[in-house]
Amino acid sequence: MTPPARSSQAGAGSVSAGSAGLLDELSWRGLFHAATPGLAERLLDPRPVAGYIGFDPTGPSLHVGHLVPIFGLLHLQRHGGRPVALMGGGTGMIGDPSGTSAERNLLTREMVEANTASIRAQLEQFLDFEGPTGALIGDNHAWLGSLKLLDFLRDVGKHFTVPYMLAKESVATRLDAGLSYTEFSYMLLQATDFLELHRTLGVELQMGGADQWGNITAGLELIRRVEGRAEGREDDGRADRAHGLSYPLLLDASGKKFGKTAEGTSVWLDPRRTSPFAFYQFWLDRDDAETGKLLRMFTLRDRTEIEALEASASATPEARLGQRALAADLTERVHGADVLRRVIDVSEAVFSRTLPALGPEALAFAFEQLPNAVVGADALAGGPIGLAVAAGLFGSNSEARRTISQGGLSINEIRVTSVEAPVPGPLPGGYLVLRSGKKAYRIVRVTPAA
Repeated sequence: MTPPARSSQAGAGSVSAGSAGLLDELSWRGLFHAATPGLAERLLDPRPVAGYIGFDPTGPSLHVGHLVPIFGLLHLQRHGGRPVALMGGGTGMIGDPSGTSAERNLLTREMVEANTASIRAQLEQFLDFEGPTGALIGDNHAWLGSLKLLDFLRDVGKHFTVPYMLAKESVATRLDAGLSYTEFSYMLLQATDFLELHRTLGVELQMGGADQWGNITAGLELIRRVEGRAEGREDDGRADRAHGLSYPLLLDASGKKFGKTAEGTSVWLDPRRTSPFAFYQFWLDRDDAETGKLLRMFTLRDRTEIEALEASASATPEARLGQRALAADLTERVHGADVLRRVIDVSEAVFSRTLPALGPEALAFAFEQLPNAVVGADALAGGPIGLAVAAGLFGSNSEARRTISQGGLSINEIRVTSVEAPVPGPLPGGYLVLRSGKKAYRIVRVTPAA
């Protein structure tokens, strides 16, 4: 568990050398769901608390639905604790049944390792990896990969009854649909993770979403039983060896897990999967009713500043001040200050219909971020209809012709008044801006004739 290099964004806004205020802060920010008895008292102790959250590396990127646990680790660190991000390199090859309706595809070790490396870099934008409470990143394949079945059954399995496991919500909700033994065993593997981290790193706290509560408490049970016996006692019954903390599940207006666009696609932290512009726009498009909650959960602004933002937003809702603050904070943290500046320039140009006024460099960035197309110079010979169809703005010549006749197409923000109108000359860099209606547009790059 070697700490990687520190990110310039990570760890900003330290508030305390102790952890006593952690639960209060999580509560007012809407990040608290449940905690095991004794955690509040443990946080009063000046000794730093190490806490971990597991991340399932089933893909190469985290998405905005992961921001709740990420900010949980961030707040733990801000309050003097040590965050541990555990990559599920072993469990990720199986799949966690929590929150899923069907068994996940199994991954190869090579796929898991590639995904883990990518996720590691994303976490570095949030957590500080230096100093006495610097974050650590581990991979549970280090111990699960060499675990022998007989040893596992003897050392872990014997401590859990089948009724105990069936009573857990993550298992019960999947029984009717079908649950393989592979996924049924996930709870015990996660409990093994907690025991291993408790023994080797002194981790006392496991954190996770509300749907992980059953797995978290299974780990507490294993630590209580195994560590009690290791000290020469049959079972001392102590519950304060380790603790659990869960966060609420963040749901969208439809009741589904938060983090998807209107089209049903996830909003990723990886700019290759969700462009910084689309990422920024996702937050800018949040409803007024949810913006205050999201500012509390996903920024480090304090209560006074957020309440002032809410008051200003209420007085001038058309300015979308809360959404702008939220979008700016998260885009800068995930993608950097320079990208944020360019995204804001493009966003304002799209809104004000001034994209053609941007310089060549800004237009090139806009081309990367917005819906785009590359057409040959011969497409210009087809006039507005041929260009718009070649760019994919319309599906057919007849659709393009009808829209143009109704005054619904502009090129470089100049309304096209006739299907016979000439196509304006390309902007610097060979770009054209096509727009139909309020939201349908393309940045088109014209390649020179051969």
